[in-house]
Amino acid sequence: MDPIRVPPEMFRFTSGDLAGLYVSVLHAFGEANERLETSLGVDDVRARLRSVGWLDALEDEELRRALEQLHAWHLVDIVQNHSENYRSAAEYERRNLQYSLTRQGEAAFAGVVHAMSMLASAGALQTAVLDAIADRLADLARELDAGSDRRVFTALTELESHLEALRANTKQFNGELQRLLRSEGTTLATFHEVKASTVAYLEEFLTDLEQRRHTIGVRIQRVEDRGAGLMHQRALVGADLPRLSGADPGPEWLARRRARWDGLRAWFLPSDGSTPRAEHLHVVARRAIITLLQVLDRITESRRRASSAAADFRELARWFAVVPAQGDLHRLWSTVFGLSPARHAHLAHHDPELISSSTSWEEAPPVEVSPLLRTSGKTERFSRTGKVRDVAAIKAARAEQARAERAELEAAWDLLDTGGPIRLSAFGGLDHAVFERLLDLLGRALGTAPGRGGVRQSTTSDGRIEILLRPPADGAVARLSTPRGLFHGPDYEIEIRTAGSSQARRASGGGGS
Repeated sequence: MDPIRVPPEMFRFTSGDLAGLYVSVLHAFGEANERLETSLGVDDVRARLRSVGWLDALEDEELRRALEQLHAWHLVDIVQNHSENYRSAAEYERRNLQYSLTRQGEAAFAGVVHAMSMLASAGALQTAVLDAIADRLADLARELDAGSDRRVFTALTELESHLEALRANTKQFNGELQRLLRSEGTTLATFHEVKASTVAYLEEFLTDLEQRRHTIGVRIQRVEDRGAGLMHQRALVGADLPRLSGADPGPEWLARRRARWDGLRAWFLPSDGSTPRAEHLHVVARRAIITLLQVLDRITESRRRASSAAADFRELARWFAVVPAQGDLHRLWSTVFGLSPARHAHLAHHDPELISSSTSWEEAPPVEVSPLLRTSGKTERFSRTGKVRDVAAIKAARAEQARAERAELEAAWDLLDTGGPIRLSAFGGLDHAVFERLLDLLGRALGTAPGRGGVRQSTTSDGRIEILLRPPADGAVARLSTPRGLFHGPDYEIEIRTAGSSQARRASGGGGS
């Protein structure tokens, strides 16, 4: 990847004594471009300056010098206006020259505007953007099957804008989060309030993040199955690009689309098998939660402390000042600082009569001291070693229970795999455990927004089971019997597919969207 090279004169207008005037002039041209006015005379520039907030007195010569300086920096282009009719030489002198922004000038001013907007904005982790990305991917897959080229183009454009918003907001939020973790200049009350709300915000974002990432990955694969190259070619046709410079803009446009599609895959479904960036975001958010909670714990503990170490020492000095006797001072000293006699001083030799009490400690033989005296203040006591409990039977029973539960779950999913669209009433009688699984799937589907034709679609949290739910056209009522009673409800058209069965259908050419 080539390094970014910025023209050295591109942002010189932002520094110096006349930086305010230069920025206001470019702002005036930017406002004119918003109204599709590409060329301005001196009088037009002056009028636009007042509209963007420049109210200082400005002579014509000073304004011309500013425009010429911007021209020298390749930010403003100067052309002669041959389409006007001039009534005098003075009018010709004043209105002959027209000024307009160059491409470099447009880019420089856009860079300043973007920088100021970044300073004024706040990053965010928005689950709505993830849902929008998933929706646009579903639209792309649908339009590639039976849609127009223009709709493919608009869906792809919206998808790229949502991805760019996700990247920009995530980078900015992560930067603000790291600055928050390093923040030391706020009061304890503000510090506690802001970081507690940030923890709640992160926890809410992480809820169902894995499911959203899985859904986006599945829909990316659906578009890939239909052909990413075909999608870009149809989007190019739908874009209807003009050829203003004579060169074909198609190859460069396709290269940008492919690069952004690779960026989308890097976020949710990397082609090289590496870790998706969305998972890195998950790790960063959880690490930030742990760090913030640790800081909050330290703040809470510091608030519980009655006094500081300095206050403790001052109070101790007052006690020493009022204690009456010398013996009381020694007892206070020993109590506070724990400088009592050595705990092994009571130990003696096995036969103390062999060692005279006047013998120096350097000449006397050593006395064996237990290592436990240093930690517990007690000597060693030897007893029978505790019996190690045999947990092999418990482990085997738990493993057998886990296998039985797994087999029961697999059997329930196999029973619920419809193999295609059926009515809910077709299930007839069900075991209560299987019926609970069916109710869970129905609740997930009914909790989603209906798509085209009222179709509701949902998956389990691990992404293995997918359910499609269509409302009954005839208003029929389904009756299901279970060992614990009867269930009555709308006779939906339901299709439940497990991961293995859906993959097998795709391999055999069958399928569904």
